[in-house]
Amino acid sequence: MAADMFYRQGIRAVGVDELVARAGATKPSLYRTYASKDALVTDYLCEFAARFWQRFEAAIAVCPGDPRGQLLELFRRWAKRIANPRYRGCALTNAAVEYPLRAHPAHRLSSRFKAEVRRRLRAMTAEMGAADPALLADGLFLLLEGAYAGRQTLGSAGPGRSLDRLARHLIDGWPRRGGTQSRRPVRRPSARQ
Repeated sequence: MAADMFYRQGIRAVGVDELVARAGATKPSLYRTYASKDALVTDYLCEFAARFWQRFEAAIAVCPGDPRGQLLELFRRWAKRIANPRYRGCALTNAAVEYPLRAHPAHRLSSRFKAEVRRRLRAMTAEMGAADPALLADGLFLLLEGAYAGRQTLGSAGPGRSLDRLARHLIDGWPRRGGTQSRRPVRRPSARQ
């Protein structure tokens, strides 16, 4: 219940009084479980991150040993998730925006999570044989983060609906080590289409 309220309304917008009233609980019972609202927020963000990594691993499992296929599957699934009418962006991105001070536990957790997403994208682009895999991974990371932000501001008509296609173009058009292009070039429409 708290997780849904934090996600739908924003963490700072939800007060402890509202949380306990909706839960039919009391403040002392909340504070027996969580030392503070920050501790509750940290738990919420950790659960969100755990579900993200479960979905991430499920997508990777679809294409074992094929980092290009894994990346495409990830972006296909992310685009589908972003298209959901109830989607409000990444909770960890949202938390970092709500808590801009780097010392805040929510910001620190969000920063560590995003660094790990970026690291894994870099590992996959390197395994794929991309020339300058760090740059490709950063491009893919920016696409994903931009889709999160675009969903917040532009809704389902935003760039998130094109996330998987944009990622495919970037991945397939990226040069490989040794100066070769992808083994699967981007398909261009013919003049007759």
